[in-house]
Amino acid sequence: MLHVCYSPLYVAKTHTNSMEKLSAVAEELSKFEYVKLHETKLIDQSVFYELHDEKYVNAVLTGEPVKLATMAGFKPWNEQFRDAVLHINSGQILAAELAFEHGISANIAQGFHHATYAYGGSFCTFNGLALVAKKYPNKNIFVLDCDQHVGDGTTDFAAQFDNLFNFSIHGDPLGITGNSRSESRVIHKNKGNFAQYTMAIYEAFQKALDWNADLMIYQAGMDCHQNDPFGSPWLTTESIEKRDELVFSLAKKHKIPLFFVLAGGYQALPDLVPLHLKTFEMAYMIYY
Repeated sequence: MLHVCYSPLYVAKTHTNSMEKLSAVAEELSKFEYVKLHETKLIDQSVFYELHDEKYVNAVLTGEPVKLATMAGFKPWNEQFRDAVLHINSGQILAAELAFEHGISANIAQGFHHATYAYGGSFCTFNGLALVAKKYPNKNIFVLDCDQHVGDGTTDFAAQFDNLFNFSIHGDPLGITGNSRSESRVIHKNKGNFAQYTMAIYEAFQKALDWNADLMIYQAGMDCHQNDPFGSPWLTTESIEKRDELVFSLAKKHKIPLFFVLAGGYQALPDLVPLHLKTFEMAYMIYY
């Protein structure tokens, strides 16, 4: 049984449809006999004051000041949006618990790795990756970020938390600098190839093993797919399936508990949702 976290409250009405894919993926997964959906509860809001700047947390929770409350890009602010963010992050904690118990789990979520201490950005409100490290101070939390964009917010938190390591494999030109617990591998959007991507995954796992990772959070991004507006032309559907297969196989081989999230993906939902579903199918195939 593949244990997956989700609540209908993950989705809110905003000017963008980026949250709609969460409910679309959940709806399809509910038809899978081997998936058990775990509904989340509202998280204790005090944890966000331990993670982010007080002024920013207050803004997200109350909607004022508007500029800071909507810094991540979701407009307009409303209570439904606030509760969606809280439930999504609650799913991060539940998914971690399930991963420790079962070895593999998932949270049908996105919107974490660009959120820094003081503000959000690029549709990332609170950093749910760093949140797990905050909730488990005695566990080494390793983030394998395979979004097309570098995890700059998680990098900032890795500089603060001794138990957080961020490893980004991405196609955008920005890299990670100035932090001993953050590394990046830029696989050129147009000139790269999947052999380089594969090597980067092996490097990430070697780093996780050397660092004695207790838990891996896998950002299984789809914005690197060749048909995505931000994608790499050489990263095909088959290549992404092989990426997922390799990540899950190595995590299982090395007995590193892992949970994954959806991360980025900007194609039309009829094209995007099947890509995300294949990640769940691969996780089940490798583990069960």
